[in-house]
Amino acid sequence: MAASSTIIPSFDENRWVIKIRRTLEVELEDDHEIPVSIFNVPKTLFSSDPDSYTPQLVAIGPYHYWRPELYEMERYKIDAAKRTQKNILLHNNLQFDDLVEQLKRLAPKIRACYHKLLDFNNETLGWMVAIDASFLLEFLQIYAMKEGKSLTRVSSRMSHLVDYAGRKSAHNAILRDIMMLENQIPLFVLRKILEVQSASLEQADDLLLSMITGLCKELSPFKMMKVLPKIHLSEASHLLDCLFDRIVPKLQIRTTSEISELEDPNETNKGKRESSQDQDPGYVQKVLCAIWNLLSNLNKGPIRLIKKILSSKPIKLIFKLPWTVLSKLPGFSILKQPMELFFDGGDSEGAKSDEESSADKPPLVEEITIPSVSELSDSGVRFLPTTGNISSITFDPKTFTLYLPTISLDVNTEVILRNLVAYEASNASGPLVFTRYTEMMNGIIDTGDDVKLLREKGIILNHLKSDEEAADVWNGMSKSIRLTKVPFLDKTIEEVNKYHNGRWNIKAKNMMKSYVFGSWQILTFLAAILLLLLMTLQAFCSVYSCSRVFRIDAADAND
Repeated sequence: MAASSTIIPSFDENRWVIKIRRTLEVELEDDHEIPVSIFNVPKTLFSSDPDSYTPQLVAIGPYHYWRPELYEMERYKIDAAKRTQKNILLHNNLQFDDLVEQLKRLAPKIRACYHKLLDFNNETLGWMVAIDASFLLEFLQIYAMKEGKSLTRVSSRMSHLVDYAGRKSAHNAILRDIMMLENQIPLFVLRKILEVQSASLEQADDLLLSMITGLCKELSPFKMMKVLPKIHLSEASHLLDCLFDRIVPKLQIRTTSEISELEDPNETNKGKRESSQDQDPGYVQKVLCAIWNLLSNLNKGPIRLIKKILSSKPIKLIFKLPWTVLSKLPGFSILKQPMELFFDGGDSEGAKSDEESSADKPPLVEEITIPSVSELSDSGVRFLPTTGNISSITFDPKTFTLYLPTISLDVNTEVILRNLVAYEASNASGPLVFTRYTEMMNGIIDTGDDVKLLREKGIILNHLKSDEEAADVWNGMSKSIRLTKVPFLDKTIEEVNKYHNGRWNIKAKNMMKSYVFGSWQILTFLAAILLLLLMTLQAFCSVYSCSRVFRIDAADAND
């Protein structure tokens, strides 16, 4: 009974054995290593916005092929397949069945591209990709036309779906669908279908390259890029991969030994800086100078008395003590952290960054956090656009200028950005460059006012309804698979934070927030100091006539 209870009722053992045997036989026939390139969207990302990863109008490939709500597009797919049949009959005297047979021979290679197990036979797979690829190539015709090349004209039946100006909602819906990670088809399938419709493989590749180039120009968020990487069809996996390679810079991955060799000197220098800082008595002198400069402008009654007290020999002796000794005295130890924060500011954060800068560890939250555009603008940071890609992001500490690439936002952008992030998270073995860029933009954009500032500087080209809608695009992309270090972006964020946190008004705000309003010890200590000063003043007035002091001041003022 126990054994029978573990058997799944719908499980067919014989069918499973036959399926595994056939799969192994096919794998032995095809000895080429084909990397997986079409993945399921990670659940962490999918749960945040399912519609951005799920086709809404047309299914391309096997993942969403059987969804009933997408069946309406089957008639357009069949029509596209009929026109493909006419073309291959005209150029190579072949039938559509012959094309399917060629794709069936590529079935092991096609299956290898998909992360998910395709639980249907090669016959079904061959017909599926042949029909889907025919539709996709016909849709991409308009981008070949824009590049000055075309295989055939777009049919009248497809005219309400395809729009040369890209203004029709159906056209944009198809654009979004064909760029989704789970809705991809291997690029070599498109090459094969174009090859049987062309005089040569070179002619087919030339046409396909013009299609993909036009598509990437249309969908790339960085439309102002002057230097565009060349697309290599033999190396590209699918349409989303072509766009990803075109806009995301490739970084060289350093080995752990190289990282250690580069970072060990910094750790040594950091230790020297910390040891020398502990012996530095400059904090107290800075406090005394700041207080004295403030009181120098005030010379009335009790203020004159306080100046006399501060200039007395016992007080001067206290302020001449080394900071390491003074910070250990009762009461003063409470003030150690806020004083160091106020007078050191960015240096302590830089030391923290150096301490955790090994590339094999995820970044800290402090290293990802960056002030908003409005906050940076208030602290004196300027924003200027660049015509490059993500690698052009830099911060110039001399001119306080943050350089950001110009990015265009339209109805397709959010889906494109999200699926690029999902593809990078699934496929990249090194730093997640594009993901870190979206994290940075999410950090500096909080409200529509932040978008407005960037729009006025030419960094954001907003084709959405409002600045608030553009802000929602970035704020909605808060989920990520894993935190990763990207050297040039990490450096930019660190320099921006160092400049921002080094401003006196920001230092004072952070100190008050962290150590005054958020610490009962500080408030108690300050209250005790105030009470002590009032008691001292009361004792002084009981011995000396305070009213006489005020009358003298009044007489001095009249003179």
